[in-house]
Formats: sequence, structure tokens, C-alpha cells
Amino acid sequence: MSKIKIMTVFGTRPEGIKMAPIIKAMEKVPEIENTICITAQHREMLDQVLNLFNIKPDYDLNIFKPGQTLTEITMRALEGLEKIIMEVKPDVLLVQGDTTTVFSGALAAFYQKVKIGHVEAGLRSGNLYSPYPEEANRKLTGIITDFHFAPTASNRDNLLKEGYPDDKIFITGNTVIDALHYAVKEDYNFTMSLLNDIDYENRKVILVTSHRRENIGKPMENIFSAINDIVLKYDDVEVVFPIHLNPKVREIANRVFKGNERVHLIEPLDYEPFANLMAKSYFVVTDSGGLQEEAPSLGKPVLVVRKETERPEGIEAGTCKLAGVEYESIFKEMESLISSEDEYKKMANAVNPYGDGKASERIIDIILKHVSPNN
Repeated sequence: MSKIKIMTVFGTRPEGIKMAPIIKAMEKVPEIENTICITAQHREMLDQVLNLFNIKPDYDLNIFKPGQTLTEITMRALEGLEKIIMEVKPDVLLVQGDTTTVFSGALAAFYQKVKIGHVEAGLRSGNLYSPYPEEANRKLTGIITDFHFAPTASNRDNLLKEGYPDDKIFITGNTVIDALHYAVKEDYNFTMSLLNDIDYENRKVILVTSHRRENIGKPMENIFSAINDIVLKYDDVEVVFPIHLNPKVREIANRVFKGNERVHLIEPLDYEPFANLMAKSYFVVTDSGGLQEEAPSLGKPVLVVRKETERPEGIEAGTCKLAGVEYESIFKEMESLISSEDEYKKMANAVNPYGDGKASERIIDIILKHVSPNN
């Protein structure tokens, strides 16, 4: 009996985290032959995920170059993926999310008339330039997608409004919840002594991440200044900020937080320690998309430091709050969670709308039901 040939393509750490549970689940399905291809749009951070989940790619394009432009990423990924797709001849190519690798992978598959499955489909901010270039990547990928794996009903509604047929849209939950269940451990010990020494029980430890292109400059200075001043005002507050590798982000962070001993600027963490740090934190301040999904499943409120989000479900459910990028609004929202136990509990106890940890199983079941081997 011929197997269904699936090719999974990803290139960054967030993609790897969210694709890993699907890959691990496919290993247990005898009807599927999965070929793993990474572009390595991110190199070091992606390798950490591969090691954690014990994933060994069949193909590694290794396209990463310091200072690479979006055009360069697209060209190198598209050219490399075309050759691999022609060699593998998959029945379905799976991409996840909104990176340049996602769009390039989908386009390469489309050019070879290979069916495309888009994991985490249907997210929309409504602003083509925020997040940039991710919002455009999602929409462009959607046009050529055959199977839209939408995490939530709201994502499905977005796709229906854009005219996609209902029978090509499947609500699955988000695979990031599957990955989180794999990584978080109650008795976890960090290899970094600083993180082990923090008193998570008696201190309000805020986890911060910030890297969005559209926030670099004045918005990021506002975000960091508000966080810094909150720490200075409240003696029981500490901040842990794994700084993104982008030198512009690092320059602003080092300048604004200089001399504040309760703001711990650390190097980016592997996914497993990061997930466990999130589980120990009091709440999260971020401009990341994935954390809006992950933190609520651990009962952690999320303040989103952006003007808009393509993940409105968390806002509607009350697990996340849009704090904007102005100093006053960020300071106010942080202070509310620190000083008001009622406000904190309201967010911490809200039900996470992003799934139950079984999204990967649903995606595989849908593929088995709707795809037949070509050979």
C-alpha cells in the first residue's frame, strides 16, 4: 500500500516549536511518509528546537546570513525548495504560521502543483504592515492553500469572509499548546544559576520579550521605559528579559535598563527553559504572537505591547490585554496587574481559547481523510 507523502517545511524557532508536535505525531502513523525540510531562516535558535524534540531534518537549506533582507530570504528559500519538492514529489506540503519561509514554501509547492496545508491559518490583524511582513505572508499563503488548519472559530470566520470555501477550513486548536505540554515540567531546574536563584514564590517576576520590526525605535523605547519605571516603583517586582539577537533591540534595551539591578537582561533561551520560565513568571509583557497563545494555558496574563493583534481571541477571552505602544498605557496596564489582585485573577483564570493540546492529532486525521497517495 502506498503511503501519503508529506513534506514539512519550516525555518524559524516559532515554526519549529509549532511543527514539532505534528512531526512527532506523524512518526507513529504508518500510512504517512514524512520528509522534513528546514530553510534555517534562523539558524541557532532553530537548532535548539530540533535538539529538544529530537528532530533530524532530511534537507537543510541553511540559508541564514547575517543582515539578510526579506528579498534574499525569499529568493534563497524558493530556489532551494523547488529542487527538493521536484525530488521528493510530496502529496502535501505543510507550512506553519507567517514567516518568509512559509510564503516561499507555499509558493514553491504551488509552482509544482503540490497541495498545501497551512497550519495556523486565518490569523489577521487587519493591517498589512503590522505585523510586517507576517500579515502579508499569511494572506498570500492563504490564496494558494488547499487545507486551512485554523486554530479557532474566529480564524475560520476570517477565512470565510475572504471567500475561502468552508469545506477547506478545519478548526484544530493551536499546536503550540501541544508543544507546551511536552516542555513544561513541575520540578524543572535551569542551567542558568540566575534563573534558579530568583524567588518566584515571593517576587512578582515579569517575563518580557520584544522584537517586532514595527516596534523598533520610539515604540520600543516607550515599552522598555514603562517596564523600567514599574520596577523602580515596586520593590517586589523583577523582570527577566531574554533579549532578541537583533542588535537594534539590544542597543535600546541596554540603554534604557542600564543600572537597574532587578531587570535581568539575558541571552535568548532554548524553548524548554523559556517555557518553564514562563510557567514560573507572574505575567508576560510581549509583542510576540506565540506567547499570546502559550502563556494563558499556564494561567499567566499577557500584556500585548502592540497597536493591534492578529490573535483577538485572547483579548476577547480576557487572557490577554492590548496595552499599545505608548508609555502611559503600558505603565497603567502593568500597574493594574501588580496592584490589583482582582484584575490579576480575572485574567489568570480566564479560559484559554487556543486549544486542548490535541491539534496535531486533528491535523493528521484530516490529512488521512482527505488526501490520497499520488503514486
